[in-house]
Amino acid sequence: MTLYPQLIIDALKKVRYPGTGEDIVSANMVADNIRIDGNSVWFSLQLKPQDPFAKSLIKACEQAILTFVSEDVDIKGHIDVIVNSPIQEPKSQPLEGVKCKIAISSGKGGVGKSTISANLAIALSKLGYKVGLLDADIFGPSIPKMFHIEDARPVADEEGKIMPIEKYGIKILSIGFFVNPESAIVWRGAMASNAIKQLINDAAWGDLDFFLIDLPPGTSDIHLSIVGSIKLDGAVVVSTPQQVALADAIKGIDMFQNEKVNVPILGLIENMAWFTPKELPENKYYIFGKDGVKNLAQEKGIRLLGQIPLVQGICDSGDAGSPIALNDNDIIAQAFENMAKNSIFAELIKD
Repeated sequence: MTLYPQLIIDALKKVRYPGTGEDIVSANMVADNIRIDGNSVWFSLQLKPQDPFAKSLIKACEQAILTFVSEDVDIKGHIDVIVNSPIQEPKSQPLEGVKCKIAISSGKGGVGKSTISANLAIALSKLGYKVGLLDADIFGPSIPKMFHIEDARPVADEEGKIMPIEKYGIKILSIGFFVNPESAIVWRGAMASNAIKQLINDAAWGDLDFFLIDLPPGTSDIHLSIVGSIKLDGAVVVSTPQQVALADAIKGIDMFQNEKVNVPILGLIENMAWFTPKELPENKYYIFGKDGVKNLAQEKGIRLLGQIPLVQGICDSGDAGSPIALNDNDIIAQAFENMAKNSIFAELIKD
């Protein structure tokens, strides 16, 4: 088979940039330096500095050429990246139409932070607020599963902005929409931070009352990157009541209160506060300790926004892609509604 540049270009038109959904040829990401020698092909991709999708794009280009040109093409290792110097343009204020930006944080993983984020978003939406939810837990995105939108693939609008996926009245973006859900995300801190910045600044969030950011657990450069990218109106810290979780929650509180970060703590949420079996709804078993977060809130002078029990329904509804806050008749849904009605949220969006 005789190879020529247009064959390569046509194959590369099948590759789409994860950040916008536009094919890389139309987006001028393929450099005009295609070189062909027999069955061997070389060319370059033109990308932004530290583009988080660079490696995945190279693999996608290799696969497209092998699939749509010929499996005999020698392309592996022949694709280089040319870094485009960023053009200095006047910066617009990110999230201009958003009234209130809130980070949902936890000191450690496994305390139900994403479950709280999903259900709080729904509870706020049911009260009539316009809500956006960003899944910034880049190494373990779970929001797509909780909303049953794992197969969603955002596209770009006419201005090249990423269009969030809408479900249950909430605008949602997650790195999980752009990666293979069965593959581990192995990115250095800078790549992860840049990906999150893209989902914040390059998305068409529109007018929102609340923009909730489901942060990764712990304290890291991703947290600092988000704080540096947008002005947060506050943070909510989620923890379970046992001492080992509280120790990490205290570190999370300290991070936001650090003078270099200086983000107000809106309140604490105690998740898995007690266990209530379905067949014994009046019983409470404090399997992780009693009132640990409640006591911490009193000690720190921070609001306790709510205590959420550990019940089977929360797990089942999350796995089914239908968060429990949607169920008006459920006592746990009522707990999330009461949390959303807390005066702190109403105060934040006052003009």
